[in-house]
Amino acid sequence: MAASSIESEVDKLYQLPLEEFTAARNALAKEAGAGGKEIRSLQKPPVAAWAVNQLYWKRRPVYDALIEAASTLRTAHKAVLSGKRTDLRAAGKEHEEAIENALKAALALLMESGNPATDATRQAIATTLRGLPADEPPGRLSRTLQPGGFEALAGIPIRATGDGGKAKAAVAPSAEPSRRDADKAKAAEPDSKALAKAREAVTTATRALKLAEHTARREEFEAARAAREVEKAEREVENAKEQVEAAQQALEAAERDAAKMAKARETALKRSKDAEAAHAAAQDEVRAAEREVEKLTKNRSR
Repeated sequence: MAASSIESEVDKLYQLPLEEFTAARNALAKEAGAGGKEIRSLQKPPVAAWAVNQLYWKRRPVYDALIEAASTLRTAHKAVLSGKRTDLRAAGKEHEEAIENALKAALALLMESGNPATDATRQAIATTLRGLPADEPPGRLSRTLQPGGFEALAGIPIRATGDGGKAKAAVAPSAEPSRRDADKAKAAEPDSKALAKAREAVTTATRALKLAEHTARREEFEAARAAREVEKAEREVENAKEQVEAAQQALEAAERDAAKMAKARETALKRSKDAEAAHAAAQDEVRAAEREVEKLTKNRSR
């Protein structure tokens, strides 16, 4: 099977109903030849990840809007930490609205598929949406995600607005400053104060951003832990299903072997009976021949 064809078939795996994933994956692995081992290693997505995958395959505009909003918000955070002016609140609001729209669409797809939308599943979907974009290919999530958080912005230098507090040195034309220079210096004082306030505002905003991220992470911790427990339980159920399937296949094979052996035994018994009948007939013929010989012998003796 060609590589491009395999990729297309793998995409189809993640679009199937969740309960069909394992069987379809195993069948594709058999057909893939040398690439079968890699395909067989593909993990069945938990319910939350599957719902987000369906958002990519079946509600692409909603998915794309979320990715764009996430990118815009990250850019805004970078700008604030770099000392630039940007509307961080508007970017955050746009991202939250995109998450809400995506969550509603994902839950609708989940219900259409007949899967229950429990509180834990709902929270796991919301958390995964906040973690997008992911390092896995879109539409192929095999696990729930966690938001990147403030650490995603690590390494970005924090600067104040304006000239960064670097005062420009003025070279006086003489040892004693003129009245005009004094007036300029006095007029520059409000600018220095404004710069200090701007620097302080950036520092305050940065601290507030860290605090908000920390609070969000703490609030999401319990929900994330619950999502991991759900995912673990789903994997255990999937493993149990695979074991049952393997046992069922082994049972069917054993039953086929038993049927073959029973048929072979029946054939052997039939042949044995036929042989016994043939043996009995031969004995009858021998006895008849012996009687005939005895009779001829008696006749000759007379």
